[in-house]
Amino acid sequence: MLSIVVEHIFLLVIVTLISVLQNAFFATKVEREGKEHNNKTAFERVSCANRNCMDSYPTFLAVMWCAGLCLNQGIIYLVARQKYFVGYMGQTSQSTPGFLFGKRVLAFLILMCIVGIFNFLLVRYFGNDYKDTMETITNAASALLLIP
Repeated sequence: MLSIVVEHIFLLVIVTLISVLQNAFFATKVEREGKEHNNKTAFERVSCANRNCMDSYPTFLAVMWCAGLCLNQGIIYLVARQKYFVGYMGQTSQSTPGFLFGKRVLAFLILMCIVGIFNFLLVRYFGNDYKDTMETITNAASALLLIP
């Protein structure tokens, strides 16, 4: 049992470190655009995209860790953040799909937190553990998030 918990935490640590590297990439991109004084519009777009990503970052971390401990979910949000950031560097309308995808993934992670808490309560008070079944369903459902 302890090795399973350690494995889940190890995976969450990896996703967290990847998200930190992604933040560093975003900051580097802002810095590069800031040094190029000839295109102020591009700098403003990249800077705004970075701020928007950083505004949602604490929420992502909290929900990712909760959902990850309960049902091992979370990495797909990093893909959504990347898609949003890259889209924002182009036309503003190109960032909308990434933004909506990110909102959908966060809602899914919140749902996974609730499902994980519900499963914990079932185990605690009724002795029924449906974690394997719930993980199978959520892994299949997470693939549905990729549908536009």
